Amino acid sequence: MITIGVIGCGHWGPNHIRIFNHLPSSSVKICADMSEDRLQAVALLYPQVQRTKHYQEILKDPEIDAVCISTPTDTHFQLTKEALEAGKHVLCEKPLALRPEECLQLQVLAEKKKKMLMVGHIFLFNLGIARLKEYIEAGQLGRIHYAHSSRTNLGPFRYDVNALWDLAPHDISIFNYLLGSAPLNVSARGVRCLGTSLEDLAFVSLEYPNQILVNLHVSWLDPKKNRQITIVGDQKMVTWDDLDNEGPIKLYDKHVEKGSRFYENYGEFQLLSREGSITIPHMAFHEPLKLQGQYFLECIFQNRHPEKCDAQKAYDVVRTLQAAQESMQKNGAPVEVKQR
Repeated sequence: MITIGVIGCGHWGPNHIRIFNHLPSSSVKICADMSEDRLQAVALLYPQVQRTKHYQEILKDPEIDAVCISTPTDTHFQLTKEALEAGKHVLCEKPLALRPEECLQLQVLAEKKKKMLMVGHIFLFNLGIARLKEYIEAGQLGRIHYAHSSRTNLGPFRYDVNALWDLAPHDISIFNYLLGSAPLNVSARGVRCLGTSLEDLAFVSLEYPNQILVNLHVSWLDPKKNRQITIVGDQKMVTWDDLDNEGPIKLYDKHVEKGSRFYENYGEFQLLSREGSITIPHMAFHEPLKLQGQYFLECIFQNRHPEKCDAQKAYDVVRTLQAAQESMQKNGAPVEVKQR
């Protein structure tokens, strides 16, 4: 059994408690939060879980093998650092830190302490995203031209990071996973529609190797909740809608061909659209948070590096976010994504 402590009992903390208590190879002994109301809410749901306002009690407990961190973003680096120094395996919510170099510091520390450090890029455990990866690797889409995503809703509003840092880590981690690389450069525009000090929406353009252009739309200020991705290849096109429970994946047998036309004095190409069938594959549902928890535990038991969402992957996401933030400050001017 892996004994776990959860730090942070806001939106995601109780879900982590639920998952790790339900998995047969783990249990949550204690949780920490500064809010008494949140601790009382946990007590009603999980009375067997100990509670404290002082996270240090979790780090000092020799019975705790691993720590799950689900606190505000600006605390991730320090809490993860302290947990690793205390000899705990760590699962930290995204993003791992606010600066790329901090991700690398944590990577080095985890290797030194021989502890597992994993980042909660939850959509990498979504079966729909896994299916997109299969299509790309099998060459079914052909050469990828471009992709775009939409991640919007009316709220929830945050006061520690803007909409870019809140929402875009999901899509950046997804496209890095699908395309097997971090982007080369980024151009972004953000707006503070609500008059706060934080941008509540952003449009981000990412250029990946092989001239693949990806556009992200993230917003806290939208009438409709969207979690959608479109990928356009030169052979087929595919969409993913995380909110469509009946058929989240739709594979379109559509592409464009160049046909020749002959004129009396010259020949030229004519673009012809080819329309085929739409395939909606059956998708079994497995809760991504549960799959993520299982993966974290398996890596601990098997002493296996969490390659899917390790500190290096977190570094790739954070350096992209940093470039996007810099581009927003420069009114959308392209910014190169810094290499290690």
